[in-house]
Amino acid sequence: MTTDQAAPATTVDPFDAQQVRRATGPLADFNRVGVLGAADVHVATRLGRLGPETDTSVLLAVALTVRALRHGSVCLDLATVAQVTAVEGVDRAVVAALPWPEPTAWTAALERSPLVAVGADGAADRPLRRLGGLLYLDRYWRQERCIAEMLDRAAARPQPSVDAPRVAAAVARLFPAEDSDRQRLAAVVAAHRWVSVLAGGPGTGKTTTVAKLLAVLADQPGDPLRVAMAAPTGKAAARLTEAVAGVTSAMDAADQERLGTLKASTLHRLLGWKPGARGRFRHDRSNRLPYDVVVVDEASMVSLTLMARLAEALRDDCRLVLVGDPDQLASVEAGAVLGDLVAREATAPGVQPAGLEELVTRDLGDLTGTEQHAALHDGVVRLSHVHRFSGDILDLAEAVRSGRADDVLDVLARGGEAVEHVDLDGAVADEQLRGVRADTVAAGEDLVRAARSGDAAASLERLDRHRVLCAHREGAYGVRRWSLLMEEWLREAIDGYAREGRWYVGRPLMVTSNDYQLRLFNGDTGVVVQDGSGVRAAFRRDNVDDLLPVSRLSEVQTVHAMSVHRSQGSQFARVTLVLPPADSPLLTRELLYTAITRAKEHVRIVGTAEALAAAVRRPIARASGLRERG
Repeated sequence: MTTDQAAPATTVDPFDAQQVRRATGPLADFNRVGVLGAADVHVATRLGRLGPETDTSVLLAVALTVRALRHGSVCLDLATVAQVTAVEGVDRAVVAALPWPEPTAWTAALERSPLVAVGADGAADRPLRRLGGLLYLDRYWRQERCIAEMLDRAAARPQPSVDAPRVAAAVARLFPAEDSDRQRLAAVVAAHRWVSVLAGGPGTGKTTTVAKLLAVLADQPGDPLRVAMAAPTGKAAARLTEAVAGVTSAMDAADQERLGTLKASTLHRLLGWKPGARGRFRHDRSNRLPYDVVVVDEASMVSLTLMARLAEALRDDCRLVLVGDPDQLASVEAGAVLGDLVAREATAPGVQPAGLEELVTRDLGDLTGTEQHAALHDGVVRLSHVHRFSGDILDLAEAVRSGRADDVLDVLARGGEAVEHVDLDGAVADEQLRGVRADTVAAGEDLVRAARSGDAAASLERLDRHRVLCAHREGAYGVRRWSLLMEEWLREAIDGYAREGRWYVGRPLMVTSNDYQLRLFNGDTGVVVQDGSGVRAAFRRDNVDDLLPVSRLSEVQTVHAMSVHRSQGSQFARVTLVLPPADSPLLTRELLYTAITRAKEHVRIVGTAEALAAAVRRPIARASGLRERG
């Protein structure tokens, strides 16, 4: 050890499965207070035996790197890990009092270790790699390097060849509205660059822009455009297909013919998933994807590993358009790729393609200097005009996104019709939850009425009237507890509710795994309705309401409440967000922003003012070297 700090005294539950009884030294100290889990300790111990490595500070670094990956980071930042590490239910003073190694001595120990390769040119057969102050598992460093090299190759190649007059004519034809300046800009930028990013919050017209920019590209001379659209989940892919079809149906016949029928798939299906291949796909660097343009929607949800697999499968003459909201929650796996790329591109020197500025001069007037540079030199365009909601919800979302905690509390305190704060400071009383109960019962009664009448379309519409969103899955603030509470309210309010067995009429459903045969995907929602011959499950697929025999459904669960992660890409008329205590590591600015922007008419936040302010002030801290790589 490189410090004489004493480990804090704690009471250990001998039956806690996360406690490693044979751990010693710093691994035991950090495991005892919950900073390290059993998996972190076991991986570090095993690698120490294989190394061999006996330096306890190195083994601690290995364990913390594994922990960082479990929490979404790509690597471990040795300089800041002691300050940013937080554990739910553990006082920060206890974490700070742990025997953290001194950073300089820690780095020196890692450089000497047989487990660690130093620098990009270090030994290729070591499980960890250190670059500067960042420590990676070697696999994740290579994935990050794969993405960075794809971006660097794209920037170094000559720009795509475009017929500028035809681009200008197509843009004028497809983007006639005065409020679509940034949409026009995004289309022109995508035409001139191999890699572009279309960013924006919910309701800013990202999907509309995607459909029209593809029409601009399809209008260029040459062979018919080969387009692939993809998303990280089947539900997101289905929504993208429906939305793009709706936009293209309003185009003139010539543009529709050039585009043809566009269908999105999951990224796994696009790359050619191979069962049992442990993350490898049919399409890779030796078998490239055969497309001229690849569009990835909901890119904020794409993990580092999956983005690396896509990067190595793209041809050098393929345009890549990444679409998403970098302010939303990132992938549940390691990495925040879209956010990293937006930040990386915004600070990289970049090269402006010749002739680009002449096509978009009139579209640059409302952009700041930073935004103009990002668009013209780095291919990043952020749509800003929100069409879906306005007023208090927009003010609240913007205050959260900008990290202005006082403004967030001010918006909620004004008591507008669209926003509401239920401050649960102390024991929860029935009176405090009266509004949540009223919304739950009103939506449930409408849903059951439509389901019992056999009206599938109305049932599915009413399914999205109100949704409770939680940060946690378990515990007092989790999905399970709130789902049980909501079902109890519905049983009390609706005669005969949920008394017909598992497949009761009006049961709200959520699919929990992909079923390609039924074309149902993880996250899809439906409802059990009364049919002339019994009960059926209603789902909306390809903009059509389908009734399926409930006997064919396997992986589904009742969905009264759902996690904020699960809600990404969805919209509800009214949203109730349940906040955990202020010390929960899951309580972040991105989680709060994502939940608020799911609501179209009304958002209610249930939680303490302390928890609300803590969320606004706590952006997700995911360590990554991607934005600095160049």
